[in-house]
Amino acid sequence: MKKKVTRREQFLTEMEAVVPWGRLLALIAPHYPKVGPKGGRPPMPLETMLRVYFLQHWYALSDPMAEEILYDSEAMRRFSGIELGDDRIPDETTILNFRHLLERHGLTEAIFADVNAHLADKGITLRSGTLVDATIIDAPSSTKNKAKARDPEMSSTKKGNDWYFGMKAHVGVDADSGVTHSLETSTAKLHDSQVWDELLHGEETSVWADKGYVSADREAAFAGPGKVWGVMRKAPKGGSLHPVDERINRIIAMVRAKVEHPFRIIKRQFGHVKTRYRGLAKNRAQLFTLFALGNLFLVRRRLMA
Repeated sequence: MKKKVTRREQFLTEMEAVVPWGRLLALIAPHYPKVGPKGGRPPMPLETMLRVYFLQHWYALSDPMAEEILYDSEAMRRFSGIELGDDRIPDETTILNFRHLLERHGLTEAIFADVNAHLADKGITLRSGTLVDATIIDAPSSTKNKAKARDPEMSSTKKGNDWYFGMKAHVGVDADSGVTHSLETSTAKLHDSQVWDELLHGEETSVWADKGYVSADREAAFAGPGKVWGVMRKAPKGGSLHPVDERINRIIAMVRAKVEHPFRIIKRQFGHVKTRYRGLAKNRAQLFTLFALGNLFLVRRRLMA
């Protein structure tokens, strides 16, 4: 008799409609076990596990919390295809093992590539210009853990007057659609400008970035008819920007503002403000899934239309 549709139900209905379930399931199926370990009970259905895995990313859930919320939330059970009383609910170990399977076979990066191929098939990514940027993902700095130490694969960096400890996500974003087409990760201390070629698809007619990416060599290499070098101008040491360069920077800033949208979705919509795992490899794998789902969320209304 309930008539109000909650925001969670509306969100899950939208994502149900835009995720390319068929091609993602076909991608994972060859690596998913057909029988249970040591002849035990059969594994959970692959589609159920993939849906639970996506719920973890949309709602920033740990493995134990994902199991608990399936008992608590009827909307999440319905999305996962689980009927309480009739179907098994995956426990936290099963959820963890599925995540490890994706990491072991490099499937999160494949999911990212497959989602982007799906969007390209829909004509959403135009591949004309690329916006380049990076964001810091904080890592826990506490030493109150089994190793009595911070994560050795994370590092500190200074931005403005503040220090941060963690890793970086470097992205290349389609200038027209705002979809993230390239992703690289590094420790936080690596300067943004050290990751460049990996973020370009090679067919750009324009590139846009902040002044941290200034490079005379890259600008000369990119020059050509119809090419636009949209990297913000940098003032000379001890001097100030020419008024013309200031106007150019304002124009570049308006264009490259779109690069912040994927970061807003990952950090504010999905709540991924801090690394969940130790080491770069696991967090890198998680980021590929997050940005794949972020791309779908960003263009969901166009896909549904």
